[in-house]
Amino acid sequence: MTALDLSSPVAVVGTGTMGQGIAQVALVAGHPVRLYDAVPGRAHEAAAAIGARLDRLVEKDRLTGAERDAARARLQPAESLAGLADCSLVVEAVLERLEVKQQLLRELEAVVDDDCLLATNTSSLSVTAIGGALRNAGRFVGLHFFNPAPLMPLVEVVSGFATDVTSATRAYETARAWGKTPVACADTPGFIVNRIARPFYAEAFAVYEAQAADPVTIDAVLRESGGFRMGAFELTDLIGQDVNESVTRSVWESFFQDVRFTPSLAQRRLVESGRLGRKSGQGWYEYGDGAERPEPHTAEKAQPPAYVVAEGDLGPASELLPLIREAGIPVREDEEDHGTRLVLPGGGQLVLADGQTSVEFRDVVYFDLALDYRRATRIALSASQDTSPGTLAEATGLFQALGKDVSVIGDVPGMIVARTVARIVDLAHDAVAKGVATEGDIDTAMRLGVNYPRGPFEWSRVLGRTWAYGLLDDLHLRDPSGRYAPSLALYRHAYASEKREGTS
Repeated sequence: MTALDLSSPVAVVGTGTMGQGIAQVALVAGHPVRLYDAVPGRAHEAAAAIGARLDRLVEKDRLTGAERDAARARLQPAESLAGLADCSLVVEAVLERLEVKQQLLRELEAVVDDDCLLATNTSSLSVTAIGGALRNAGRFVGLHFFNPAPLMPLVEVVSGFATDVTSATRAYETARAWGKTPVACADTPGFIVNRIARPFYAEAFAVYEAQAADPVTIDAVLRESGGFRMGAFELTDLIGQDVNESVTRSVWESFFQDVRFTPSLAQRRLVESGRLGRKSGQGWYEYGDGAERPEPHTAEKAQPPAYVVAEGDLGPASELLPLIREAGIPVREDEEDHGTRLVLPGGGQLVLADGQTSVEFRDVVYFDLALDYRRATRIALSASQDTSPGTLAEATGLFQALGKDVSVIGDVPGMIVARTVARIVDLAHDAVAKGVATEGDIDTAMRLGVNYPRGPFEWSRVLGRTWAYGLLDDLHLRDPSGRYAPSLALYRHAYASEKREGTS
């Protein structure tokens, strides 16, 4: 099954931001495009707005004047749904209410030909439920574009329970012909991106609610150590706290209030107070005139240790050893099986976050996971009240000698980056096991849809097959609510690795 022919008219119903963006994508790709909106005059206003954006593309040398003129000639507002009768694809981008979408589809089905592909751009509703209003739900598919649609490359192509393979394939190939990167997924709450991205927000909020760190420090660690483009607090301010919380609540409720997707009480209070982020001038941060972003907690300068003793290979943090040597700090290696840690001259231990807490051990400082320890500019450390000041100072001085800013946070298991990545990896494995999408499509979706520095399976390969399972299993022992219980899929993934390696 191939993409729609460029001579085939495409219609977009609903002319808000997303509707206009999708229409622009189809138009620039070469299709005749029809615009319809139930509010009189809105379709004409949308056509004018799209025309203005085409002008800007010409100014930026992304379109020629001739291409713009041809595109404008192909764009036509429709006065009624009857004006969409000859379209080969209709994408609805109307209000996110099930009954509104179902009523629209019933009306469309009475107008368009039987071979017309019908699609929804919903981000939170069930494609299966929306399509349930149709006599022929086989031709109905989800085409979830990301905002802004003309710029964001990802499109989730969502097959409902009744969607025909031919319909999904035609939608997939059409999105690709439009210059997008489509990924195929089953109809599950949140699809790929909004399902697997929940821990990025949830774990940041949980660390904040535990009073282990403030928002600006958590954001700085996620960016400067984890490699994420934005931290969770600044990103939700950009998205809108009400929008982000609504998606989280929708996914949680759709999964029958699964504890893994539980919304944040702190975010709920923020929404209730009207602090919705940039659009209201205040969210986690202030955005009014003259507002200044607070600085993350950064430790004072400390002396580096005279040497360190490396016990074990440090696993995902093994690249620290050459960095320490390059900084002129001698590394003594102890090959006996004492664990995976660095021992400092004062006798304290420095351990990669593993889901345990510093208070459980004598004189331990945990350090957080980094995407790339060489390039990371900040490292988080955590210590308990029982950690000696000398050990914390030596640990701080060590990372400062490597050119890193150091943020000391509270004694929370899994810290910030480590617990976030582990949960993302777990949800990704669970999604594959349940037929939501392939590993490759999930990695593509998370990199392109939310700009993650690595896809979950890329992380899994780099960190080791048992890393995420071990960390979450430790976390689950300390918080047996079920939030951190590793999925059966992740357990099988880790156990299969052990069996291949011949261990028990």
